Amino acid sequence: MNKSSKIFVAGHNGLVGSAIVRCLKDKGYNNLVLKSHNELDLINQKDVDSFFIKEKPEYVFLAAAKVGGIYANEIYPADFIYENLMIESNVIKAAHDNKIRKLLFLGSTCIYPKFANQPIKENELLSGELEETNEAYAIAKIAGLEMCRFFKRQYGDNFISCMPTNLYGPNDNFDLNTSHVMPALIRKIHEAKVNNKKEVEVWGTGKPLREFLHVDDMADGCVFLMNNYDGEQHVNIGTGEEISIKNLALLIKKIVGYDGDIVFDSKMKDGTPRKVCDVNKLNELGWKYNIKLHNGIDNVYRWYIESTKK
Repeated sequence: MNKSSKIFVAGHNGLVGSAIVRCLKDKGYNNLVLKSHNELDLINQKDVDSFFIKEKPEYVFLAAAKVGGIYANEIYPADFIYENLMIESNVIKAAHDNKIRKLLFLGSTCIYPKFANQPIKENELLSGELEETNEAYAIAKIAGLEMCRFFKRQYGDNFISCMPTNLYGPNDNFDLNTSHVMPALIRKIHEAKVNNKKEVEVWGTGKPLREFLHVDDMADGCVFLMNNYDGEQHVNIGTGEEISIKNLALLIKKIVGYDGDIVFDSKMKDGTPRKVCDVNKLNELGWKYNIKLHNGIDNVYRWYIESTKK
C-alpha cells in the first residue's frame, strides 16, 4: 500500500477496526474510507455494491462482524451465522466485482476444532469438531476465509486471511451479557472494588488456557500482512503464549487493586479446554507481538475507567 492508497476499513468503530484505523493513521496512511453502520449496512448487498462502485477503494480490511462471548453465541446462533455470512459475502463479492488491489479478511481462532493439536497450526482447520458454544460464528468465519481462498484460486484475486487470537484493548465490549472473558473480568472486578464486594464470581472452573493479544499489536500485524503476504493459506496472529482463566482473573485483580476473593462457578461451561496459536508462520515472515499482557491489561483498565466517566 502507498501512503495515499484509498483504504476501506469495514467495521472501523469496533474493537478490531478502530485499532486498524489507529495503526494506519500512525503509519501515515491518510486516505481512509470509513462508514458507520447507519451510513452503510454491510448486510444489504445492494448498499454494499453501490458503495464499492461509488468509492472504488483500492484496499479493504474486512474487520466488520457480529461478535460476542459464550452467552451471546449460545443465545443468538442464528443471528451470528446469518449476519456474518452476509457481511463477508457482500464485501468479498463486491471487492471482486470492482477489481480492488487487495483484501484482508479477519477471522478468529475459534474456527479451529475444539480439540485441535496445540499450539494450533494453520493446517488444523477442519480437522475435527468445533466448540459447540461458538459453532455458528465459527462456521461463518470459516466460510469467509474459504471464500477468499477460492476467489484467489478461481479469479486470481489478491484476497488473504488472518486469524487473530483472543483480542483485548480500547473500544472493547464490556457488557456482561455479550462480552468476551477479558472485558467481563475487568468490569466485574472493578465494580466489586468500587462497591466493596467480598467476592467476584467467575463462570467455569478457571482451568481453560487462553492466549491474549492486545488489539494494537493485532492491527500492526494486519498492516504487516497487507504489505508483505500474498499467500492462499490464512495466517495466525497471536503471541504463542497462554494463561489460565484463573491466573488471568488473579492478574486483573492485582492490576485493579481489588482485595476480595475470586470464586469459580463450575456449573457454567468452560468452552475449549486450551487454545493457543502456533505463530511460527507469521514470525518467519518477520513480525512478532510487542505488548506484554500485564502492560496491555493495565492500558485497557485505564481506558475503561476513563470511558465510564464520560
